[in-house]
Amino acid sequence: MKVCLYWNIVQKNGTVRLVKNLRMIEVFKTNVNCADKAKQLVEQIHETFECYRANFDLNDCNRILRIVSSSSVVAADLIKWLKKFDCHAEILNA
Repeated sequence: MKVCLYWNIVQKNGTVRLVKNLRMIEVFKTNVNCADKAKQLVEQIHETFECYRANFDLNDCNRILRIVSSSSVVAADLIKWLKKFDCHAEILNA
């Protein structure tokens, strides 16, 4: 899992402050090769795992599924959930 730290500039009542945001990112290698299926899975992921934002890169040879979350990404739960849709996923190590 990768952790990204970035800062947002928030302005309120004339006061400017920096707000720290952490994002957890997990990248999976999948067997998804159809854009329609990828779109359906992304919609289902967003409904099932409300704090996850998902996207696929089917042009990549590993057919990447990228999950971004403000909390920890539980890879085992997502992999098990994807199996219900006949999808194989494994964490892609850098």
